[in-house]
Amino acid sequence: MTYYEQVIEAADYVKARLGRLEPHVGMVLGSGLGAVAEAVVDSIIVTYGEIPHFPQSTVEGHSGCLVAGLLGDAPVVILQGRVHFYEGYSPLQVTFPMRVLGALGLRAVVLTNAAGGIGYRVGQLVLLSDHINMMGWNPLSGANEPRFGFRPGAGLRFTDMTEAYSKRLRLLAHEAAGEEGFALEEGVYLATPGPSFETPAEIRAFRALGATLVGMSTVPETIVARHMGLEVLGLSCVTNPAAGLGSAQLCHEEVQQTGRLVEARLSGLLQRLAPKIAAQVEEEP
Repeated sequence: MTYYEQVIEAADYVKARLGRLEPHVGMVLGSGLGAVAEAVVDSIIVTYGEIPHFPQSTVEGHSGCLVAGLLGDAPVVILQGRVHFYEGYSPLQVTFPMRVLGALGLRAVVLTNAAGGIGYRVGQLVLLSDHINMMGWNPLSGANEPRFGFRPGAGLRFTDMTEAYSKRLRLLAHEAAGEEGFALEEGVYLATPGPSFETPAEIRAFRALGATLVGMSTVPETIVARHMGLEVLGLSCVTNPAAGLGSAQLCHEEVQQTGRLVEARLSGLLQRLAPKIAAQVEEEP
């Protein structure tokens, strides 16, 4: 069975579990942010282990469930946790869940993550305006599969990344945040392969490159989503100062704790944002 066939088999299984629910908006919840899925109404929960060929997360704070239902009255499908390259998964496995979301017929995805901040306060939510891929690999390497072009003009060998993170979706996010009573800044996310945290010297180098956030995920998902023609909104929760910018040693427990502290704010934002995104993308064929 080819990789494409595995994706379609997994997507068909999920579609059968969703019944009449046809979401056009998907979300991926990063480290310590999974409880946002608890706000979903009339939820359908499918563990990753039930889905054919689906990779299993081994990282604490990534529960490993697909949750579908209504979020702010908009039908959505949420991945409660992700897998990472540093867990030993291949690039194809890391991006398999995003491929499945594309095969479900989604038109837009919201990718959240926990990130180290370069110039932000801990607990701040930051929109991604762009990214820098320092992982050392690209998930589109190898033979191109044009059948992954689920949206018009997608599935091309050379995917345009000029607007990796949708400008119009960022405008909707700013609007939703204002309605929630706070403002969002925008930043550039730099992805490293992990699992070790960055050194202070690396952070100085990354800052010189223009990065304001650093993490170990999201970029592969964004590249694959754009290859399939999905619009992407990226949202980082600053869970710690980047290496050398704070006095404490970096640890995953701190990342999870901070994520839990901002879950209510993130949940309120996504509940308000989901219907706006759904209305925007459902206007198009």
